[in-house]
Amino acid sequence: MKLCNLTDADLIVRYTAGDEASLEVLVTRHKQNVFGFIYSKVFDKQLAEDLFQDTFVKIIRTLKKRNYKEEGKFLSWALRIAHNLVMDHFRKTSRIPKFDRFDGFDIFGVLSDGALNMEGKMIQEQIFQQITDLVKDLPILQKEVLLLRIYNELSFKEIAEKTGVSINTVLGRMRYALINMRKLVDQKNLVLTH
Repeated sequence: MKLCNLTDADLIVRYTAGDEASLEVLVTRHKQNVFGFIYSKVFDKQLAEDLFQDTFVKIIRTLKKRNYKEEGKFLSWALRIAHNLVMDHFRKTSRIPKFDRFDGFDIFGVLSDGALNMEGKMIQEQIFQQITDLVKDLPILQKEVLLLRIYNELSFKEIAEKTGVSINTVLGRMRYALINMRKLVDQKNLVLTH
């Protein structure tokens, strides 16, 4: 049987028995998901590549120590490791992830996408900047769920899988993120319409 036809669990067993090629298949199989997940948080290709490598170094160490408990969820486990490394990076650098505007995206329904006059465009940009600033003020776990939901358009189930927490935890974080956004709008007396 070809290695690429084996399950993740079988590849892990083979790798821990000394078959290095099994690890290569495992990495290749999940590279796009893990790298994409990391990049969606840091928005920096070089940093994402570094964190991707760190993620698989940690995975390899854990597998070599035989500390991995196979429950058929290798990808979820890998994403949890990646998530923790991203959070560690942000804690160490005290860096807020940058939020790029995606053309055509109608954030929270407050920005219209019709033809705007120059004044309307300026107001639209100001509203977008105010919302971006508000998102930066959210606690990191709430911000993460909000960005994955709004910018990456992931379902709550997908967010739960990517972050390694239950769907109820994800829903709770989203709820609190929106509550906190409303509080921040009130505190700063912002008007998010034009």
